[in-house]
Amino acid sequence: MSEIKQKLQGMNPFIVARNLDEMAARANGNIYEALNVIAKRSKQVSIDLKRELHAKLEEFSNGPDSLEEVHENKEQIEISKFYERLPNAVIISIHEFLDNKIHYRYKEDEISPE
Repeated sequence: MSEIKQKLQGMNPFIVARNLDEMAARANGNIYEALNVIAKRSKQVSIDLKRELHAKLEEFSNGPDSLEEVHENKEQIEISKFYERLPNAVIISIHEFLDNKIHYRYKEDEISPE
């Protein structure tokens, strides 16, 4: 959890207005390209966060529980609350894109062995 805490330290979790010209400038002047890169990165971040959360909550599983045997675990609740308070994956991706932390390339630019 400390890696995510460090990565998201000081990040504003709220939606704010963005300068679309700045986004487009970072993607060769094409806003649609910028939004596509952000969307793909957002999907990756979302999957990574989901895997990490499930891995942490997996520690608390005791096997099959019946409805009567469900009990609260305060540490499990705190972990869940932490992940709920994280910024949306799209917000994280926008920050990464604007901070030049996302590197992307086109498939046709890749060198194919012949």
